[in-house]
Amino acid sequence: MTSAAIYVENLFKRFGKFTAVDSISFDVQRGEIFGFLGANGAGKTTAMRILCGLLAPTSGKAVVAGYDVSTQVEQVKRNIGYMSQKFSLYEDLTVFENITFYGGIYGLTTNQLAEQRSELIERLSLQSETHSLVRSLPLGWKQKLAFSVAMLHHPQIVFLDEPTGGVDPVTRRNFWDMIYDAADRGTTIFVTTHYMDEAEYCNRVSIMVDGRIAALGRPRDLKTNAGVATMDEVFYQLAREAKRGAE
Repeated sequence: MTSAAIYVENLFKRFGKFTAVDSISFDVQRGEIFGFLGANGAGKTTAMRILCGLLAPTSGKAVVAGYDVSTQVEQVKRNIGYMSQKFSLYEDLTVFENITFYGGIYGLTTNQLAEQRSELIERLSLQSETHSLVRSLPLGWKQKLAFSVAMLHHPQIVFLDEPTGGVDPVTRRNFWDMIYDAADRGTTIFVTTHYMDEAEYCNRVSIMVDGRIAALGRPRDLKTNAGVATMDEVFYQLAREAKRGAE
């Protein structure tokens, strides 16, 4: 069995006559921050759903946290965290109720939940907002809370789907501090983003075009190979060759 946190080999997904993911292969090491990039229609969302156990592949192999996504879906789900690009907590529940609800989903015992909930609230300085509805929190705090809840059960891997969409630059920087802290503690981070400056924060990035991986490597190496100064330019060079529209 591979020692990588995520191992993908010739992963393929077809919907009828449309090939969304076209035989991609890559791996993500434990504790790595891995950026998964691509324009709308590139196939990255489909690939992420497969890796999270939400969608079955047509063929190929994917192992996440040591479990096969085709045959061990429940084990995959128990060992990952997930934060959607659309805010993933319940806005009509309080901070306390959201943490309690997700702790139950993640299978924490009563004692574990009480301990993790108390630690989370203190770390985010939400003591005065514990019984406030989540909808009343500023967007930046909502995002931080959603990320922390996704980490509540100490997953091996956290999937973040455009986690900083719509927040200001300072909040984005603070959010990335949380990502770095999680990675330093050994959590593998798999993140999609449309902000190319955030690609610079990743250890390695993959860029998908038309269902295939068009580039894979460290940001500085991708820039050097493309002969450009920024990841924006790398992305543009590759994405302008795309031949299909949005998924």
